[in-house]
Amino acid sequence: MKKSWLRKTFTPLLLLEILGFTLMLIFFVPLVLVIINASKDAAEIIRTPLSLPTDWSNLIKNITEIMTRDNIDYLSAFVNSFVITIVSLILIGVLSAMAAWMLVRTKTKYSFVIFMFFLAGMVIPFQVVMLPLVRLLENLRGLTGIPFKDTYHGVILAYIGFGTPLSVFMFHGFIKSIPIDIEEAAIIDGCTKPQVFFKIVLPILKPVFVTMLVLNGMWIWNDYLLPVLVIGLGGDVKTLPLSVASLAGFYDKEWALILTSVLMAALPVLILFLFAQKHIIKGMTSGAIK
Repeated sequence: MKKSWLRKTFTPLLLLEILGFTLMLIFFVPLVLVIINASKDAAEIIRTPLSLPTDWSNLIKNITEIMTRDNIDYLSAFVNSFVITIVSLILIGVLSAMAAWMLVRTKTKYSFVIFMFFLAGMVIPFQVVMLPLVRLLENLRGLTGIPFKDTYHGVILAYIGFGTPLSVFMFHGFIKSIPIDIEEAAIIDGCTKPQVFFKIVLPILKPVFVTMLVLNGMWIWNDYLLPVLVIGLGGDVKTLPLSVASLAGFYDKEWALILTSVLMAALPVLILFLFAQKHIIKGMTSGAIK
């Protein structure tokens, strides 16, 4: 009797739910620790890093100090990160969708080879190409006369190069499930190739487009390594991760301000993910279902 009750109670689905809830708690621990320690002063963080803060108003004090610090310039860094992220996402999304569409609809012996080059971009570690990337940007200035180091367009160009392979791969699988009859009907009605793409194909790509925006957006917003290579810690253009890094000195680290600035930088991404999570799941599965 007891064994049958246990079998009915602890079903595989229930066990998976318990596992998922446990993993959620584990992944939420770092965020909870950041929130708790962002509401303390430096001495209290060192003394009791795992306990609740004695005065939650320290969070407001830390935010105020961050907003008024000259060496951080949080508002300027926020605007820089916002501009770089938005422009990079728009260009990655449109260019990747166009490339994937042409690779799917143009059946030549070169289309498969080009697609394999995009897939190769997904598996090559960034650490392998980061030094050649810096040298390439320096050579581009010598060839074109346009500076690419410590500029918006330099870091945006790098993000387009590194964000396109995964985006092309996602769009490629989805576009193959779109019936070509829709595009042929639009061409018969008088649409040109650009009109077919922007008026017919691109609206159909909305689920996977949103998925691509969120995944690449979280990466670009939180990225530290690529901006520090292209922009540098001492450059005029600073993103949020670079501003947070400026609080960590060689001999002293202001943990209260570091954790508070990390929390402030993470909030926009968390809010975006909460609102777009259903589109992410739909975009990741719709290409396989159709």
